[in-house]
Amino acid sequence: MDDTPPTDGTPRYQTFPRTEARLRPDQLASLADLRRQVSANRVNRSERITDNTLLRLAVDLLLQNAHRITGDTEEQMRRALGLSGGGEATD
Repeated sequence: MDDTPPTDGTPRYQTFPRTEARLRPDQLASLADLRRQVSANRVNRSERITDNTLLRLAVDLLLQNAHRITGDTEEQMRRALGLSGGGEATD
């Protein structure tokens, strides 16, 4: 993974491909709350922290735990990862 900031003045986020994800309303609200909390607690504010920043971290964390994912449904995979709750999403 090349996480080196661009040297031509391009904002770092514009170097990543755009993608789409469908999230539940509770996930969106919690993500925004977490972003605000993380942003408020920072000392170095040289890099902007966005919901997408946190989503990239979440994807990296998921990929590091890919070996734990088993099951045929979202709920079964959630349990395999030790996650509770979740919505009724089927996609």
